[in-house]
Amino acid sequence: MRVLFIHGLESSPRSRKARVLAEHFDALSLAMDTTDFEACVALQSEAVAMWGPEVVIGSSFGGAVATALLQRELWRGRSLLLATATLRRQLPAALPAGVPVHLVHARGDEIVPVEDARAIAAASDPNWLRFQEIDDDHALSQHVQNGSLVQWVEALACR
Repeated sequence: MRVLFIHGLESSPRSRKARVLAEHFDALSLAMDTTDFEACVALQSEAVAMWGPEVVIGSSFGGAVATALLQRELWRGRSLLLATATLRRQLPAALPAGVPVHLVHARGDEIVPVEDARAIAAASDPNWLRFQEIDDDHALSQHVQNGSLVQWVEALACR
């Protein structure tokens, strides 16, 4: 399965998440200049158009980029948003209906509060959004290590 992983603000294509995804899937993760949000959206939009992923995964800042792709209809496929910084980038809370999205956020996140994810869930169509609160840190370290990340991708691919 082809997955596009969009890394976070202080992360890279060599992050733990990116490596785990590459071990289990045909994964693409591009380095981004995270000081330029619009350039990041453009880069990922090109990757979507050229590479044709089956699932797009965005983590934190990358989750905001993935949300922008969805909201601008540059991507209309299965998406996994991890501790997304969507509201931190002043994007609308509502995710588009008609697209399966799995939103995962840690209750103990000290960087992006779980309340942001709750607001996104409240503004989005529950028929298309699966929202999951978990016990972990912002990086979702325990869930990356225990295999949950891979399971989330596999489950999303079946929706």
